[in-house]
Amino acid sequence: MGTQRALGRHADTSRAGLDTALIGLVDRLTRRLRAAHRLCRTVTIRLRFDDFSRVTRSHTLWRSTCQTRTILETARGLLVTASPLIEEHGLTMLGIAVSNLTDGRAIQLALPFDRENPSALDAVVDDVRDRYGPNALTRAVLLGRDLGLSVPLLPD
Repeated sequence: MGTQRALGRHADTSRAGLDTALIGLVDRLTRRLRAAHRLCRTVTIRLRFDDFSRVTRSHTLWRSTCQTRTILETARGLLVTASPLIEEHGLTMLGIAVSNLTDGRAIQLALPFDRENPSALDAVVDDVRDRYGPNALTRAVLLGRDLGLSVPLLPD
Protein backbone atom coordinates (compact mmCIF):
# COMPACT_ATOMS: atom_id res chain seq x y z
CA MET A 1 0.00 0.00 0.00
CA GLY A 2 1.53 3.33 -0.93
CA THR A 3 1.23 6.84 -2.28
CA GLN A 4 3.53 9.21 -4.11
CA ARG A 5 3.74 12.78 -5.32
CA ALA A 6 5.50 14.28 -8.30
CA LEU A 7 7.37 17.38 -7.17
CA GLY A 8 8.47 18.74 -10.53
CA ARG A 9 11.93 19.82 -11.64
CA HIS A 10 12.05 23.09 -9.70
CA ALA A 11 10.47 21.88 -6.47
CA ASP A 12 11.42 22.97 -2.98
CA THR A 13 13.85 20.21 -1.96
CA SER A 14 14.88 21.89 1.27
CA ARG A 15 14.57 19.80 4.41
CA ALA A 16 11.42 21.70 5.45
CA GLY A 17 9.84 21.44 1.98
CA LEU A 18 10.42 17.69 1.75
CA ASP A 19 9.22 17.19 5.31
CA THR A 20 5.95 18.96 4.48
CA ALA A 21 5.43 16.79 1.40
CA LEU A 22 6.25 13.67 3.44
CA ILE A 23 3.77 14.61 6.18
CA GLY A 24 0.98 14.92 3.63
CA LEU A 25 1.82 11.55 2.08
CA VAL A 26 2.11 9.74 5.42
CA ASP A 27 -1.12 11.28 6.70
CA ARG A 28 -3.01 10.09 3.61
CA LEU A 29 -1.41 6.63 3.68
CA THR A 30 -1.95 5.89 7.37
CA ARG A 31 -5.60 6.88 7.12
CA ARG A 32 -6.04 4.35 4.28
CA LEU A 33 -4.14 1.77 6.34
CA ARG A 34 -6.45 2.18 9.32
CA ALA A 35 -9.58 2.23 7.13
CA ALA A 36 -8.52 -1.13 5.67
CA HIS A 37 -7.85 -2.52 9.19
CA ARG A 38 -4.24 -3.27 8.32
CA LEU A 39 -0.96 -2.99 10.20
CA CYS A 40 2.45 -2.73 8.57
CA ARG A 41 6.00 -3.60 9.58
CA THR A 42 8.07 -2.20 6.70
CA VAL A 43 8.20 1.45 5.64
CA THR A 44 9.74 2.29 2.24
CA ILE A 45 10.39 5.66 0.66
CA ARG A 46 10.74 5.99 -3.12
CA LEU A 47 12.77 8.76 -4.72
CA ARG A 48 13.05 9.79 -8.37
CA PHE A 49 15.87 12.14 -9.30
CA ASP A 50 16.26 14.80 -12.00
CA ASP A 51 17.92 12.28 -14.34
CA PHE A 52 14.90 9.93 -13.86
CA SER A 53 16.94 7.38 -11.93
CA ARG A 54 15.16 5.90 -8.93
CA VAL A 55 16.12 4.62 -5.52
CA THR A 56 14.27 3.17 -2.53
CA ARG A 57 15.13 3.03 1.13
CA SER A 58 13.26 0.84 3.63
CA HIS A 59 13.18 -0.01 7.30
CA THR A 60 11.40 -2.86 9.08
CA LEU A 61 9.90 -2.03 12.46
CA TRP A 62 10.14 -4.36 15.44
CA ARG A 63 6.34 -4.59 15.67
CA SER A 64 3.39 -3.97 13.39
CA THR A 65 1.70 -0.57 13.51
CA CYS A 66 -0.72 1.78 11.79
CA GLN A 67 0.19 4.82 13.90
CA THR A 68 0.88 7.98 11.94
CA ARG A 69 3.58 9.12 14.34
CA THR A 70 5.63 5.91 14.15
CA ILE A 71 5.44 5.66 10.36
CA LEU A 72 6.26 9.37 9.94
CA GLU A 73 9.30 9.16 12.22
CA THR A 74 10.56 6.12 10.32
CA ALA A 75 10.03 7.79 6.94
CA ARG A 76 11.78 10.95 8.17
CA GLY A 77 14.79 8.88 9.21
CA LEU A 78 14.93 7.25 5.79
CA LEU A 79 14.70 10.65 4.09
CA VAL A 80 17.59 11.98 6.20
CA THR A 81 19.79 9.05 5.19
CA ALA A 82 18.98 9.74 1.53
CA SER A 83 19.62 13.51 1.77
CA PRO A 84 23.16 13.34 0.29
CA LEU A 85 21.69 11.70 -2.84
CA ILE A 86 18.94 14.31 -3.01
CA GLU A 87 21.44 17.16 -2.77
CA GLU A 88 23.63 15.59 -5.44
CA HIS A 89 20.96 14.55 -7.97
CA GLY A 90 17.90 16.73 -7.26
CA LEU A 91 14.46 15.25 -6.58
CA THR A 92 11.35 15.14 -8.79
CA MET A 93 9.19 12.52 -7.02
CA LEU A 94 8.69 11.40 -3.43
CA GLY A 95 6.72 8.31 -2.50
CA ILE A 96 6.06 6.17 0.54
CA ALA A 97 4.85 2.59 0.77
CA VAL A 98 4.16 0.20 3.62
CA SER A 99 4.45 -3.56 3.39
CA ASN A 100 4.49 -6.71 5.51
CA LEU A 101 0.80 -6.04 6.07
CA THR A 102 -1.19 -7.96 8.65
CA ASP A 103 -4.81 -7.95 9.76
CA GLY A 104 -5.31 -5.13 12.25
CA ARG A 105 -8.18 -6.87 14.00
CA ALA A 106 -5.99 -9.68 15.35
CA ILE A 107 -2.88 -8.14 16.86
CA GLN A 108 -0.27 -9.35 19.29
CA LEU A 109 -0.55 -7.27 22.43
CA ALA A 110 2.59 -5.64 23.78
CA LEU A 111 3.43 -4.58 27.30
CA PRO A 112 2.67 -0.86 27.78
CA PHE A 113 6.14 0.50 28.50
CA ASP A 114 5.10 4.01 27.50
CA ARG A 115 1.95 5.51 28.97
CA GLU A 116 0.87 7.70 26.06
CA ASN A 117 -1.56 6.35 23.50
CA PRO A 118 -0.88 7.80 20.01
CA SER A 119 -3.54 5.49 18.52
CA ALA A 120 -6.26 7.49 20.28
CA LEU A 121 -5.30 10.68 18.40
CA ASP A 122 -5.32 8.84 15.05
CA ALA A 123 -8.78 7.41 15.82
CA VAL A 124 -10.23 10.84 16.66
CA VAL A 125 -8.74 12.44 13.53
CA ASP A 126 -10.14 9.61 11.37
CA ASP A 127 -13.59 10.00 12.97
CA VAL A 128 -13.67 13.77 12.33
CA ARG A 129 -12.60 13.29 8.70
CA ASP A 130 -15.16 10.51 8.18
CA ARG A 131 -17.96 12.67 9.55
CA TYR A 132 -17.08 16.09 8.10
CA GLY A 133 -14.93 15.25 5.06
CA PRO A 134 -11.21 14.79 4.40
CA ASN A 135 -10.47 18.53 4.54
CA ALA A 136 -12.21 19.18 7.87
CA LEU A 137 -9.02 18.65 9.83
CA THR A 138 -5.41 18.96 8.73
CA ARG A 139 -1.97 19.41 10.17
CA ALA A 140 -0.88 23.03 10.65
CA VAL A 141 2.20 22.52 8.48
CA LEU A 142 -0.05 21.58 5.55
CA LEU A 143 -2.28 24.68 5.71
CA GLY A 144 -2.19 26.60 2.45
CA ARG A 145 0.06 24.01 0.78
CA ASP A 146 -0.64 22.23 -2.47
CA LEU A 147 -0.89 18.53 -1.61
CA GLY A 148 -1.16 17.45 -5.23
CA LEU A 149 -4.01 15.58 -6.79
CA SER A 150 -6.17 13.32 -4.68
CA VAL A 151 -7.81 10.59 -6.71
CA PRO A 152 -10.67 8.38 -5.53
CA LEU A 153 -9.46 4.99 -4.38
CA LEU A 154 -11.03 1.62 -4.80
CA PRO A 155 -11.64 -0.34 -1.61
CA ASP A 156 -8.62 -2.37 -0.48
